[in-house]
Amino acid sequence: MTATFSAAKRTEYMEQMSNAHFDVLVIGGGITGAGIALDAASRGLKTALVEMQDFAAGTSSRSTKLVHGGLRYLKQFEVKMVAEVGRERAVVYENGPHVTTPEPMLLPIYTGGTFGRFSTSMGLMVYDRLAGVKRSERRQMLNASDTSASEPLLRKQGLLGGGRYVEYRTDDARLTIEVMKEAVRHGVLAVNYMKATSFQKENGTITGIHVMDQLNGNSYKLMAKKVINASGPWVDTLREVDGSRQGKTLQMTKGIHLVFDGVRFPLRQAVYFDTPDGRMVFAVPRDGKTYVGTTDTVFRDDPAHPLISESDRDYVIDAVNGMFPDVQIRAEDVESGWAGVRPLIHEEGKGPSEISRKDEVWVSDSGLITIAGGKLTGYRKMAEMVVDLVARQMQQEFGHTPGPCVTKKMPISGGDVGGSAGYVTYTERKIKDGVALGLDRKAAERLARTYGSNVDALYERMPDPRAKAELHGMSQELLLMLRYAMEEEMTATPADFWVRRTGDLFFRIDEVRRYKSAVSTYMAEQLGWSEQQVATYAKELDQLLLEASGKS
Repeated sequence: MTATFSAAKRTEYMEQMSNAHFDVLVIGGGITGAGIALDAASRGLKTALVEMQDFAAGTSSRSTKLVHGGLRYLKQFEVKMVAEVGRERAVVYENGPHVTTPEPMLLPIYTGGTFGRFSTSMGLMVYDRLAGVKRSERRQMLNASDTSASEPLLRKQGLLGGGRYVEYRTDDARLTIEVMKEAVRHGVLAVNYMKATSFQKENGTITGIHVMDQLNGNSYKLMAKKVINASGPWVDTLREVDGSRQGKTLQMTKGIHLVFDGVRFPLRQAVYFDTPDGRMVFAVPRDGKTYVGTTDTVFRDDPAHPLISESDRDYVIDAVNGMFPDVQIRAEDVESGWAGVRPLIHEEGKGPSEISRKDEVWVSDSGLITIAGGKLTGYRKMAEMVVDLVARQMQQEFGHTPGPCVTKKMPISGGDVGGSAGYVTYTERKIKDGVALGLDRKAAERLARTYGSNVDALYERMPDPRAKAELHGMSQELLLMLRYAMEEEMTATPADFWVRRTGDLFFRIDEVRRYKSAVSTYMAEQLGWSEQQVATYAKELDQLLLEASGKS
């Protein structure tokens, strides 16, 4: 069993990168950067990627966790975007059914609301056509009685009916990690906590970058024919370093989500509803919890550290109580939550909710390629567009023509389960395998559903799981997840594990409190941390726990 994407080998990987010359060097390890790296490598381009924080630490782990087509953008006449992104939902689902799940969504219709019965029916029909929705998932129109029966917590007063359609729920951080792992499988060298500090230039043209390891202070020079700026909220910062920040710029907006225990907010059905100020909010049941969001406000602070303000929290709670009045949610009912920043392209005179989510590519005089804007759902098409540009440049400048895009029907890491049609059967088989190895069914089910076709790599790590788990103070399930995360998902800190590899900080926050010391101790032993590092990472996690629970 050889580790191929290990936190313990970060320095080794960086030394390899500094001694090589790449065709493509990607700055940014969110879903956009990961998608570009996979697309480039799968076309035969020698590719590397660096990320300033952890992979998916920015926008790509702080979304509404839906692979959705953007129904609301029809109101803004973003027809082309809705059509393209809507079709990509099915592609994302087929390539990674273990991280993407069909989620029936209810759109209630009220007297005086944003949507009427006719406009909702027509809107959903157009959406089905534009997005190429398969027949079994096309919209259904419901009367008031059926709408209320579908979700009894809905406000009864003024209810006219509803429309039901299908979105896709995802684990955004794990989707990003799985795309990154697939890129690594195709030969990409990718390392987290590597900050791009400056560009290497020859005669005004970028030929590489200088990076600094944020965990140990080491510096490296990396060389490449093409450098791609896919750093999300930081694209303008890098353009500033390049001296090319001109013309269009970013407008960052913040969105927050709150998580409630399912007993306290027993939502039966995902609901997409409008608020008194005309915005749209999702309420989604997930793993015994219900999460609600999002807000949309202008953001001008540090994009690495967006926080949930009291006014953010109150807005979401008021939205919940307005649509689900019998629940009577209070601030103390919030178990956890997250805040995220959307890096949108600035449009003069438009409010946060009105700014388009479309993507654009800019090329500076130095050759820096920047991708800005866009949505998680459209990551693969964005990557294809960027690498198509790189391919044209490579042909013109070097006489080398990379192959065509091949990612449309390429399963991501863990997604080799026979597509959506074979996923259920595959999962059941792997649950039985886990039980046969000594796991209880609940643990085996979590592992099989989370890791898909990678679950065997976790099972291989349990020759004597009960003894190992007792030794380290963790459950078998948790120890397997931690070992795999460190050895195959470059998990370098406890926050990486609890926030982005498992999502437990948001959906199992009591588990984080219970096992945080055991996880930290194990990681310190395996990665050789100093006492100072142990203290630093513990402080970081404690702060994240406070922020998630609204007590910062």
